[in-house]
Amino acid sequence: MKILYGVQGTGNGHISRARAMDKALKAKPNIHIDYLFSGRKREQYFDMSQFGEFACCAGLTFITRSGKVSPIATLAQNNIYQLWKDINALDLSQYDLVISDFEPITAWAAKRQKVRSLAIGHQYAFLHDIPKQSDSIFTNALMKYFAPTDKQIGLHWHHFNQTIMPPIIDLEHLTLEKIDNKIVVYLGFEKTEDVIQLLQPFTHYEFFIYSPSITQKSTQGHLRLHPVDRDGFKHDLHSCNGVITNAGFELASEAISLGKKILAKPLLGQMEQLSNAFALEKLDLGMTMPRLDHGIVKEWLENIEGKQVNYPDVPAALAQWINNGMTQDTQQLAKNLWAETHSPDISGFANWP
Repeated sequence: MKILYGVQGTGNGHISRARAMDKALKAKPNIHIDYLFSGRKREQYFDMSQFGEFACCAGLTFITRSGKVSPIATLAQNNIYQLWKDINALDLSQYDLVISDFEPITAWAAKRQKVRSLAIGHQYAFLHDIPKQSDSIFTNALMKYFAPTDKQIGLHWHHFNQTIMPPIIDLEHLTLEKIDNKIVVYLGFEKTEDVIQLLQPFTHYEFFIYSPSITQKSTQGHLRLHPVDRDGFKHDLHSCNGVITNAGFELASEAISLGKKILAKPLLGQMEQLSNAFALEKLDLGMTMPRLDHGIVKEWLENIEGKQVNYPDVPAALAQWINNGMTQDTQQLAKNLWAETHSPDISGFANWP
């Protein structure tokens, strides 16, 4: 079976999911995979050797300014004509299946060329009746038509009595002792100087701040500034006590699986992140702040404990399902996976009605 896997490259979470799925799919000897990434320039990707000679297109992306989506900049930045050209130019004749993680070029090319297609990603959970914030006719249409496929596998921290799978988590479990005053910070949509100002007063804690805008390591007292580095970040994530982040799905999933406490600041104007923040609090898995707020950070640092959820090996289950021709009913697949999900901190967390 030959697969073209399209990955939305605007967020590192999509790429983390692709890493986990890549390992699981490549464990099947009759599956061969090519990759197409879109949403950022090729030189802005890092640590991509796992994916071999991948294709790269402009795609579509949302532009942010100071922690919120900028509609004007988003419209100015995206080239719809180029997107349409890329969709029409993509030849899928050699592929048996197209997989899309919210990547529009591969999804729409498969639709036009009538190639079997499958979506795997968090955004597809929003096609179901789950907790949402700031949704509208526009956002619902965006989730449905941005990267449409024949079948969809939505991922979330809980099933919400819907046919949704647990998260795909790309973590190699390291045996590292937790450091109680160590906090990892990844607020990539915020200005680094604003993050430094927010955390400067909390001198009893060590903050490991990662950001795409940081170009070299430096230390400012109890603040350690790091450029984005996958291995270093994973190491710090394993040994920290908590994570301050925007309300993206993948990093929060990793933190939950490790039992780290979470403080999430959603990207304003972005329905997915606002809904994720709402779900974190509804599920008692994290705390949120609508803006960078000193008082909320203080409360979280001093009084909140992390909640852990042990999720099953979703990539292996999906790879087996794909290898078997995707014939098993997805509701039964979801039930099986949630039956293997347990939380030592929240009784009956994943019970299926």
